[in-house]
Amino acid sequence: MEVDHIVCSLMFFVISIVHSSAAPALFAGQRTENWKNFYMAQEYLDKYYEDHTQPIGMLTSTDSMSTKLRKMQAFLGLQASGKLDSATIQAMKQPRCGVPDVARYRHFPGKPKWEQSAVTYRIKKYTSSMHRADVDTAIDLALKAWSEAAPLNFAKMTSGEADIMVSFEVRDHGDSYPFDGPRGTLAHAFAPGEGLGGDTHFDDEERWTMGINGFNLFTVAAHEFGHALGLGHSTDPTSLMYPTYKYQNPIGYRLPQDDVKGIQSLYGPRKQAPEKPQFPPQQPPQQPPKQPSPPFNPTICDPNISFDAVTVLGKELLFFKERYVWHRQTQLTSVKPNFISSSFPHLMANVDAAYNVPDTGNAYFFKGPYYWKTTGNQILWQSHPISDFGFDSNIHQVDAAVYMKETGTTLFFVGNLCYSYNEEKQKMEKGYPKKTDEEFAGIPSKVDAAAEVNGSLYFFSGSKVYKYDNEAEDVVSVTKTSSWIGC
Repeated sequence: MEVDHIVCSLMFFVISIVHSSAAPALFAGQRTENWKNFYMAQEYLDKYYEDHTQPIGMLTSTDSMSTKLRKMQAFLGLQASGKLDSATIQAMKQPRCGVPDVARYRHFPGKPKWEQSAVTYRIKKYTSSMHRADVDTAIDLALKAWSEAAPLNFAKMTSGEADIMVSFEVRDHGDSYPFDGPRGTLAHAFAPGEGLGGDTHFDDEERWTMGINGFNLFTVAAHEFGHALGLGHSTDPTSLMYPTYKYQNPIGYRLPQDDVKGIQSLYGPRKQAPEKPQFPPQQPPQQPPKQPSPPFNPTICDPNISFDAVTVLGKELLFFKERYVWHRQTQLTSVKPNFISSSFPHLMANVDAAYNVPDTGNAYFFKGPYYWKTTGNQILWQSHPISDFGFDSNIHQVDAAVYMKETGTTLFFVGNLCYSYNEEKQKMEKGYPKKTDEEFAGIPSKVDAAAEVNGSLYFFSGSKVYKYDNEAEDVVSVTKTSSWIGC
């Protein structure tokens, strides 16, 4: 089986290519002794514009190099002069994908693609430079960009062999395409197919981030997944599949039209919300992954809405749901959602729990096995493990949290259990955890979010909110969750 290999790389200088006496004629407005750029250009053209019917590296004439320069300049939207001018040199030095360039959206030879609409993926190895929760978010958003344009549904697996195996590797990692350390090759992926087909590898010696410092994982992953789905490169500079690296903000990202046309030429358009993947009954996954749900639409007043986290911060009541947050002020009964990233850029999406300690001015936000702290107006974006609060190592996520002003303790909810944390002593109280429905009569065993408002304690569970009276030790009212945002 032929497997197309995609390598994303930063340009590096190569100084081992044989001198060509005809080289000076290629320079435009530069000193002829500037051989460094000439060597770099030779390497670049050999790698991305070589006629592979001839042996690699057979570059012996000015005409050959000039012709390739014109092709490269035309492809990247530069003036096709055939001269090695400053604009061409600058373009050659841009971070980019290592697959040879082709025309406006193209497919690999034979147009390989996934024959099934349900494509599984698994993150087999995580990077050491990002938290797992952030890696999950970046990968999920990168795949979502493609599933919104084509009838593809991506289901995450936690074990076994998935269609797209994602991993962070170093140097020689067994696929005959070793990485070369920091600021070299960024990542590579394989076209759809058996075995290595679809697999996507990232160099773990790079600095991966969720932002603009270092290499944005969403940006690189979204590009590589385009290859893993069957797309080659595009000549459109606005396209995600354009060869050179350009940061893309993952929040609210939509594929450019050229990429949409490319992916739909393989799989057709998406006509409805994502379907639940249907796996072959004779070969079910070892552990069937959670089925994807239709994307949450915050513009629709859903009477069955539930929240991921709720907390009071200053004079606002914050409601978190997937990528969105509602800021409700005292005088407002109806509020509109905003992206979490607009208020809390490093949280991005999917806040599990949050609580605020008014006396100290500290607020805490939880995602997976990590939490972030804010102090007054100062946002401390360094993350910390939730084990700081005294959770056992087998606890990887907090479902809900709420600070109790009267007792000076914070209640944490994990599954059907409740923990009590003494904020002054900074330690868990003895006798906990306890079962939630036994500690709080009338409250469901699973709590999604909790908040203390005007001295009353509210528990959010699914589409209902339970007002709990501490003195009566019982639920005194039940309302719809949607009513808290004016629905």
